[in-house]
Amino acid sequence: LFIIFPDTLHCSDHGIIRNDYVTIIFEKPLKGRAEEMAGIYPETVAELEKTIGWNLNFAPTLLLFKNSESFQRMAGTDLVAAFAVPQKLLIVIDFSRMNRDPFKFEVILKHELCHLLLHYHIDGGRLPRWLDEGVAQWTSNGMSEIIRSGNRSILNRVVLSDRYIKLRDLEDSFPREREPLTLAYEESKSLVDYINGEYGVERTLMILQHLKDGDEIEGAIKKSLSISLDELEVKWHAYLKKRITWFTFLIYNMYEILFALTALIAIYGFVRLIRKKRAYRDEDGL
Repeated sequence: LFIIFPDTLHCSDHGIIRNDYVTIIFEKPLKGRAEEMAGIYPETVAELEKTIGWNLNFAPTLLLFKNSESFQRMAGTDLVAAFAVPQKLLIVIDFSRMNRDPFKFEVILKHELCHLLLHYHIDGGRLPRWLDEGVAQWTSNGMSEIIRSGNRSILNRVVLSDRYIKLRDLEDSFPREREPLTLAYEESKSLVDYINGEYGVERTLMILQHLKDGDEIEGAIKKSLSISLDELEVKWHAYLKKRITWFTFLIYNMYEILFALTALIAIYGFVRLIRKKRAYRDEDGL
């Protein structure tokens, strides 16, 4: 209901801050946070416009929740701390996660504003989800909306097994389960970082501009990088494999490996103990 009719939220448990640039609707306990967000909004927009090179010519609505259950009902999942609705120029943020997870709300704001900015300038059908998410993470210093259960990279594990999610499977939507969803976010960030590092940030911006001008992703990649999307995917995978060796994998997963070895040693000791007891019984029976 809030998403569809944000302007009608004048009930007693919500407050509103409105100016020429943004409307912030918040649960009353978040009044201080809402005022902070209104204060940092102009600078955040200026930084984003400078990075992407496009103007944010619209006034979005920010909806701030203190009640996590209300947010999750709206988001349809408990795996994210914020989300954007480009068609409605709306950003929804769950502030109950800010104390338990390393989320900086100003960085989250930039991340979600990036989604709105990209969709405002590029027709949604031409903007692949992986590029949308990868660019948003790049502009917000690697921050994603997803709530991580740990700091270990799923992508690093996937590199050695070649069990990536194909880019073409990440064009329209992301998986809903935690591990595949996390991998989709990691792949998106990794590929945009690869393009920035291998070809230059200006080439990433060129891809976005070609999409804005009406090209599909295949044409935008070809014009900007002089290779096809499939070739880009192959080169990116090869780059990742050079970075991740088996030795790196062993170090990265040392805790799990030691845990498994300890379990095997315990099982081995238990089996030996059983055999010894049987041997003693056999000797006593002679």
